[in-house]
Amino acid sequence: MIRDFKAQIFCRENKLSKREIDTGDPVWIDRIDAFFRRTSLLPPDGDPTEYAAAFEAVYPQARHRRQYIDDAISKGSPCFGQKVLASLIAGGKADCVFTTNFDPLIEDATLSANALRPVAMQRRPTVAGIDSAERALRCLNESDWPLVAKLHGDYQEISIKNTGSELEKQDERMRHVLVEASKRFGMVFVGYSGRDASVMDALSSVLTERSPFPNGLYWMTSSASRLLPAVTEFLTRAQEAGVDVAVIECATFDELAADVIRAIDLPNELHDHIMKARPNSRLIPVTIPTSEARAFPVLRYSALLVEALPSHARKIVLGQSTTSPAVRELLKAAKSRAIIAANGREIAAFGNDQEMLKALSSLNPKLAGTVALDPEADSWALGILYDALVTAFSRWRPLTPRLRRSGHSLTVSSPREGEDEQRRRRRTETLKPLRDAYQSLLTGSVPGLGFPFSEGILLKLEQIDGRWWCGFEPYTHVDIPRLAPPAGTGNVAGEPSLDPLSVPRERHGGDPAGDWRRERWAQRYNKQWAAIIHAWAGLLTRSADGETKAFGLEDGAGVDAVFRLNEVTGWSRPSHHHRYFDRKK
Repeated sequence: MIRDFKAQIFCRENKLSKREIDTGDPVWIDRIDAFFRRTSLLPPDGDPTEYAAAFEAVYPQARHRRQYIDDAISKGSPCFGQKVLASLIAGGKADCVFTTNFDPLIEDATLSANALRPVAMQRRPTVAGIDSAERALRCLNESDWPLVAKLHGDYQEISIKNTGSELEKQDERMRHVLVEASKRFGMVFVGYSGRDASVMDALSSVLTERSPFPNGLYWMTSSASRLLPAVTEFLTRAQEAGVDVAVIECATFDELAADVIRAIDLPNELHDHIMKARPNSRLIPVTIPTSEARAFPVLRYSALLVEALPSHARKIVLGQSTTSPAVRELLKAAKSRAIIAANGREIAAFGNDQEMLKALSSLNPKLAGTVALDPEADSWALGILYDALVTAFSRWRPLTPRLRRSGHSLTVSSPREGEDEQRRRRRTETLKPLRDAYQSLLTGSVPGLGFPFSEGILLKLEQIDGRWWCGFEPYTHVDIPRLAPPAGTGNVAGEPSLDPLSVPRERHGGDPAGDWRRERWAQRYNKQWAAIIHAWAGLLTRSADGETKAFGLEDGAGVDAVFRLNEVTGWSRPSHHHRYFDRKK
């Protein structure tokens, strides 16, 4: 209701039709909430008086508020929880119910439950509102149960309480009934926020009696952290007064009712009545297909299962803090191929210990054992393993690693000038399966442009279903030279700098080889793609001992990055038949 009230006020203040907004749309909800945070039309969100203030702001006249409630009630029907409560009343398990609601759903549900029982065993509740508080007094004095007492009145009454001024004072007779009942029974509070000062004052007054809430006080809430200060204060005082207090978290009234009904025995007719009202289960048993999976068609993944990852790296402690790029520059200057990840004064590294200590001598490095790698939890650990895997793939293979922030890749190395015959022959043999799969040159120059190209793969290391996979995507790399910056781009001292987005596309250079690349791959269909994936998988996993190492260090020389990959790529096949598989084209 409060959401509807806020929407009406929002539309009124902004001169909008309610048809122009959607109160179920999160965008509109945020917009409406932001509007009320900027204004002082209503108390802050979550304030105990927010509902009453919003209701009165929309419907200032009592008769209009009563009509609104009447219209809302006419559309309602008892929920599962209310049917359970009604069955508890009809079964003699609940004697007295106090409610701040105006609707007749509890008594309607009780009437339906009573109709299932023999006439002599029916327990018809007495319903008392503000205009009929003497009924509640009679039930209290004569112990004529069950009683349903409506603290804020019944929707059919003239006097109903729902605005701030109306809720400030509770009807004296109804207050007396609430206080006396609290002195006789324990109480369970369900779905009550404690926003009404008059009700909370009446409950607090019970704590001054000799034996308040003799059978305990149980407050149900969706979250204990969301209790209002008035409720927390009341519960604290009750506990200090010796009352057995418990705050119980339950998501909804229906879930609480389901738990209660499991622990209480009801007559069979009432129990069956409740079970018929149960909401449909969200988890519905389904029959799992038992037909044999088809052998074909199958999908081949361009991904290799990583059976083993390095679990530790060398730990080096520096005399001063630094960054990974700075350390890499020092290693590059010393021609050390070590792989590192720096964090302040500590470095995790793969490589030759002595080479690294020599290259980093200006930082006063010291070996400090090893550091455990947890790529699932630490991004730096995943990064160093990613770098190491690409480096390991390029070792003893005619492949060039390309490590970039946007993603790492491997490309086929072009023949070196002056390459000896033995190396040329070994290179040809190694790349033969790949060349046969591509059915074209693996390196060369782009026709008409002269830019060097080479076939390659984009690499990705990721965890799927608890297992690590190395995914690779074949592509054609073209080494496009950088264009010389034109005059006036800020590259010459004293010249203004231009916004890169304002430079025409032709001055950026674009991708001059884009059309050639697309044409090169356009005619490669499933069969050739499968052959290319197979060739790359064989090239990446080829090793004498089944391990892929980044450096091949001797024992004691340092910590090497050693991977073990399965030679077979991932595969997938359908678990059931589909007519699409029978197509002829």
